[in-house]
Amino acid sequence: MNAPANLPMTVRLANLQDQGEVARIEAFVLETGASVFHRPLWLRAIERGTGNTALGLVLERCGSIAGWLPLNLVHSPLFGRVLVSSGFGVGGGALADRQGDVDLLCRGAEELAVRQAATSVELRSEHAPMDWQRIENKHANFAADLAGDDEAQLLAIPRKARAEVRKGLEQPLEVTTGSAGKDRSAHFAAYSQSVRNLGTPVFPRALFDAVLELFGTDADILTVWSDGTPVASVLSLYHRATVMPFWGGGSFAARGLRANERMYYELMRHARQRGCTRFDFGRSKTDSGPFAFKKNWGFVPQPLVYRSWTAKSGSQRNIDPTDEAYSTKIELWKKLPLPIANRVGPWIARGLG
Repeated sequence: MNAPANLPMTVRLANLQDQGEVARIEAFVLETGASVFHRPLWLRAIERGTGNTALGLVLERCGSIAGWLPLNLVHSPLFGRVLVSSGFGVGGGALADRQGDVDLLCRGAEELAVRQAATSVELRSEHAPMDWQRIENKHANFAADLAGDDEAQLLAIPRKARAEVRKGLEQPLEVTTGSAGKDRSAHFAAYSQSVRNLGTPVFPRALFDAVLELFGTDADILTVWSDGTPVASVLSLYHRATVMPFWGGGSFAARGLRANERMYYELMRHARQRGCTRFDFGRSKTDSGPFAFKKNWGFVPQPLVYRSWTAKSGSQRNIDPTDEAYSTKIELWKKLPLPIANRVGPWIARGLG
C-alpha cells in the first residue's frame, strides 16, 4: 500500500559509495520491476568503463525509499556535459508511483545539472514534468516471449527469416558462450568491425569489461566462429528472466555465413536453458536496417518516448547518427582502417552516453 503523499519527504543525492545505500536502492529497483538500467550496478559499470560519473537522486518518505532517478554525468569535449538517465542504456528515468514524485525528482535533476555545469538532462523514459521536451517517433523497442522449445522457437520466426536461420544452422560454425579473456577479445573483434562498417565509433573495451565484471552471471558473451575466427558476437544482459542482446555485431563474412541469424537463434536457445522466458531484442531507430531486421523476425515495434530538459543558457546536444549533419563524417569513418578506428573511436564514443 502506498504511503500518504503528505508524509515527511526529502529528495537528496544518493551516496553510491555506501554499500548499504546501494543495497537499498537495488532492492527498490527489484521491488518495482524496473529495468536493468535503473540499477546502481549499471551506473557503476558505466563509470568504471567510460569515466562518466555515477549519480542518482533518492526520494524518501519517513526514511523509506519512494523514488529513484539514476543518472550518469556524461562529459565530452565534442558533445558537452549532460545528465543522462541512464548513460549508455535504452531505458531509465524517474522511478516512482506518483507523478508528483516523478516531477520532484526531475526538478532535482534540473538543479543538479546546473551545479554540475551540464546543459541538459536526458531521460530514456516518457515520465517527466509537462514542460519537459517530448522526443518521439525516433526509436522503437522489440521484445517477445521465448517459445517453449527449440523447434517451436524456430517456427515462431516468420518464414523468410526462418529460412535464413536454417541456412546459418547448416553452416559448419562453432558457437561458444562465456566471459573469459578469449570471449571478450572475440566480441570486441567482431563488434568493432561491425560498428566501423556502419560508420560509428566503437565503445571502449573497458566498458564491456566493466559490465561483465560487475554483473557476473547476469551478463555473458555468445560468439559464432568460422574456422577459428569470430564472425559474430553479442554481449547480453540478463534481468528478471529476460535476455537482452545489447552489444552485438558481425564481420563482413557474417552475412554470407548467416552468422548473425545463427547467433540470435542460438542466444534464444541459450537463454531458455538459463531459465529466461522473454527475449528483449532492444531498441532500434525507426525505419532503420536493424528496425526492419527485428520486424522480419516477427517482433512488433513498441514506440519509445523520451524526455529532456535544457537549461536556458544551454542547448540540447545532437548525437543522432541519422542526422544529415553527420552523413559525410559517417561515410569517412567507414573507410578508416580498423586499427585506427579502434584507437580513436573509444575516445569519441565514451562521450555519447
